[in-house]
Amino acid sequence: MLFDELRIRELTLRNRIVVSPMCQYSSEDGFATDWHLVHLGSRAVGGASLVFTEATAVSAEGRISPQDLGIYKDDHIEQLSRITRFLREQGSIPGIQLAHAGRKGSTLRPSEGNGAIPESKGGWKPVAPSAVPFSETYPNPTALDENGIRGVVKSFANAARRALEAGFQVIEIHSAHGYLLHEFLSPISNKRTDSYGGSLENRCRLLCEVVTAVRGIWPAGYPLYVRISATDWIEGGWDVDQSVELAKKIGPLGVDLIDCSSGGIAPGAKIPIKAGYQVPFAREIRYETKIMTGAVGLITSANQADTILREENADIVLLAREFLRQPYWPLQTARDLGFAVPWPVQYLRAAPDGTPTREPIRPPEGMDALAGHDANLK
Repeated sequence: MLFDELRIRELTLRNRIVVSPMCQYSSEDGFATDWHLVHLGSRAVGGASLVFTEATAVSAEGRISPQDLGIYKDDHIEQLSRITRFLREQGSIPGIQLAHAGRKGSTLRPSEGNGAIPESKGGWKPVAPSAVPFSETYPNPTALDENGIRGVVKSFANAARRALEAGFQVIEIHSAHGYLLHEFLSPISNKRTDSYGGSLENRCRLLCEVVTAVRGIWPAGYPLYVRISATDWIEGGWDVDQSVELAKKIGPLGVDLIDCSSGGIAPGAKIPIKAGYQVPFAREIRYETKIMTGAVGLITSANQADTILREENADIVLLAREFLRQPYWPLQTARDLGFAVPWPVQYLRAAPDGTPTREPIRPPEGMDALAGHDANLK
């Protein structure tokens, strides 16, 4: 099943292998660079069916670090368009993960350490559901009022419009890893007493509003994913049962696939990290809701990935670190498993005998016309 096609709405993934979003911390003021073109483009050359950008900030204050990729102004579109064109020329579908860092914003990129960047050195005041910092080394956030919440929803909608104009064909809304939308879901970080806090219904409200706003912009023929942390790994926090209920809420709003990760809401969580440790979450949500799911986390081998799909634990597998080690992992894996998948014509001299050449995936008729034309937006 690893090299089976998968049709979601009007798009067809040529296989079930997806490049997971991976922060590169290589932008200035949110702009994509040649690094992003080469990083994402090489994974498309390598045969992945869907290539996601890193977490892409929907507002300047929604960045994790000052070096995060962004889509919070129209000037970002041109450089992103260059990337999406190249991905599609290689036969991959370009995807973008829309994100807001919440209380984990205004922090150093990993190569420079950890903790807060003071405002005097280019930092900013992050926002959160409640004025509770992630840890003692992180900034103290400002609790969003209802006007601020409406602004967040509008930022996601505007980012979806820009993503469409830039040529992306899949959006993933980032509601995991302790960032803003996850912060509203989890009782660990959400201490509100208004209509956005307390009950499960209330804690899910912001994500439901964001999904509705994005789906209202995003064409009906294009898929919409949501990444969640299926559990906080903390007693009294967000858990898989709540994740199932969330999926039941957002599926009817137009979400096609739940990307099942975990953790990130607070330091000190006891996470039993091992190969495939998050796969059971994808399986449970898939079976309980009948919504497609993606499995992610320490997936490295061909047999491991293929088994996840053959046992119907998920519909796609998303790889991150293994793609950093092996950008052409799908081509190597296909050869190992005995599948004759198309190779780029430029690389045929290294391909197995009889390998077909790659033909770019073309969007369904009329879908290209949606990009860049406000008149076609819902």
